[in-house]
Amino acid sequence: MTTVGIYIFDDAEVLDVAGPYEVFTTASRMHERDNPAADPLFSVFMVGRARSPVRARAGLIFTPDHQLSDAPPIDVLIIPGGVVAAELERADVIDWIARSAPKARITASVCTGAFLLAKAGLLDGKTATTHWEDIDDLQRSFPSVKVVGDVRWVDEGSIVTSGGISAGIDMSLHLVERLETSELARRTARQMDFDWCRASVMVNPPRQ
Repeated sequence: MTTVGIYIFDDAEVLDVAGPYEVFTTASRMHERDNPAADPLFSVFMVGRARSPVRARAGLIFTPDHQLSDAPPIDVLIIPGGVVAAELERADVIDWIARSAPKARITASVCTGAFLLAKAGLLDGKTATTHWEDIDDLQRSFPSVKVVGDVRWVDEGSIVTSGGISAGIDMSLHLVERLETSELARRTARQMDFDWCRASVMVNPPRQ
């Protein structure tokens, strides 16, 4: 079973969290239909700085399953975006991301979550993307990162970044394809009634 941990925080963009959550849980359901006796493919949970509920952008409340200090091992770490200014100043959050990424198979960001990966030093010398509105700011703030626009996601192997908000769904479907099969990713997109856009940059494709 692949564990997917999504970090959540106050003012996170709702779809940055819910989109990947829906993709990985739907992929597990699609797999279970054909393999009812098999273990779930993905275990998806949310991690907060503490266990207290967080209020996402526009007011939706998420309750973390774990906090930073007791989060279980994470195979796929997803850092959503939103209003990230406060998170960028939290040394414990940046340190946790920096420490967790080397242990994960894949660390991914959605939207302005790329700023948190960059602050943790994970994007140095890499190609990355973010919300179109924040492309210039990311490049100015982190000049060692090669920031690109007009793509839905950028795959650097162990680090994957996506464009804004709904692009996190496209990226997550790509991760299902990487981790499992193209057929499962297509079935997942179909079940979600989602038109999967694969406009991407494969900088460092994983070896199969």
